[in-house]
Parts: sequence; structure tokens; C-alpha cells
Amino acid sequence: MITADALALPGIRHAFFTRQGGISGGLYASLNGGTGSRDDTALVAENRRLMAATLNVEPARFLTAHQIHSAQAVIVEAPWTAETRPRADAIVTTTRGLAIGVTTADCGPVLFADASAGVIGAAHAGWRGALTGIIEATVEAMEELGANREHITAAIGPMIRQRNYEVGPDLIGRFAAADRSNARFFAPAARAGHALFDLPGYIATRLDRAGLRHVQDLGLCTYADEGQFFSFRRATHCGESDYGRHVNAIVLG
Repeated sequence: MITADALALPGIRHAFFTRQGGISGGLYASLNGGTGSRDDTALVAENRRLMAATLNVEPARFLTAHQIHSAQAVIVEAPWTAETRPRADAIVTTTRGLAIGVTTADCGPVLFADASAGVIGAAHAGWRGALTGIIEATVEAMEELGANREHITAAIGPMIRQRNYEVGPDLIGRFAAADRSNARFFAPAARAGHALFDLPGYIATRLDRAGLRHVQDLGLCTYADEGQFFSFRRATHCGESDYGRHVNAIVLG
């Protein structure tokens, strides 16, 4: 697992889990935490148990939502079941011993903490969620629980980086329509009409606009480092039928 210095806070444990240290094989080797993958469900459950143990929580208290690339953040106070798992892309809590996380395989995981208020959050920020407000929704949900955005620390985890993230005219157009200044997040690509998109830079800007002044970007690329990370785009380029997912989680100790 990887940790962020910014989240080395009293009473906080967290991890950006890599693909290493689990029991899955093949395309999912080895620490696949994706319940939505086509991996053996028993292997995924054991991988998640291993991750939960690393954060010193029971598997039932190691939570990820059904992610839908939205700007929906939910507040959680107790474990949910498979049947009651919410459809959302961020989770916020003040409940101790409840690990909240997001699954990723190129999208941007962001972990949040206001240690003084005892409020934590985890957000799944793909381009759709970032564009439509998942960062702001997470911060607002944390404030509902007593956090102060001036005291919130955030860490941006491993995700696809600009040199490996070629996008087409539709995505470019959506960002331009939202804000003309978004042009700075796009660099020329070899293909006409395409560009290289700086997703982590865009996420960092949304965090800054939300008033967060304590932000760390780990600077790691999921696409570029096959030994350490799963990548949806790399799997697609390789013609693979599926891909593993990382879990990125935080807990109040």
C-alpha cells in the first residue's frame, strides 16, 4: 500500500492500495478489490479482508459504494449490506472504526480528513464526477458533519496521468463549455482533434476552488506502472477482457 504524508494525522489511518499483496491471479493479479469485476468473488472477498485487516477493521466495516461516475456523496454512520449499498461516488463519516473507500483503475481517488473535527471522506473522481462536482459535494457533506474546509487535508492518489490520457473532441468540448479556462488542462496529442488531459491537475484545481489549502498529490500513474497498478485504459489497449480495481480507503482510529 501507499500512504500520503499529508494524511499522517492523529487518529487517522489510510491506504492507497496497489495491485500487490493479494491472492487473485491472471488479469486480476493480485490484490483485486473490485466487486464489480469478473474475478472469483471468493478471491475478491479475501483480498478485501486483507485490506481491511491492514486498516485494523472487520471486513464488514470496510465499505465501498456502487460507483456511478456522479457528484453524489453519502454520509454513512454504520455498515451497509450488499442490498443497501448506496449508488454514489463519495462517502463521508464521523464513525470510528468504519473504513470508507473508493475503487479505481485510472480514475482519481481523493482521501479527505479534518482530524480536529473527526470527519473523513473518500471520493472517486473520474472526469465526469470531477466536472460535475464530486469534490465540492464531498467537502459539503463533511461540513454537514462539523468539518471546517480550512482544516481539511486531502491527498490525491494514483491515477492516469496526462501523457497517457488521450481524449477525444466530445470530452474536450464538455470541459470547454463548462469553463473556457479549462483549456489549460489539455495538451496537443498526435491525433487530430484529440488531446492529452490532465485529470489530476483538474482535480487539484477543484480542490483549491473549494477552499482546501492542504493538498498532496502523490504523482503516481496507474497506466504507466503495470507492476504496481491496475489500469482500465491499459487493459483496453492490450485487448484484455477485464481489469482489477484498487481500493483507496481511510478510517478514524
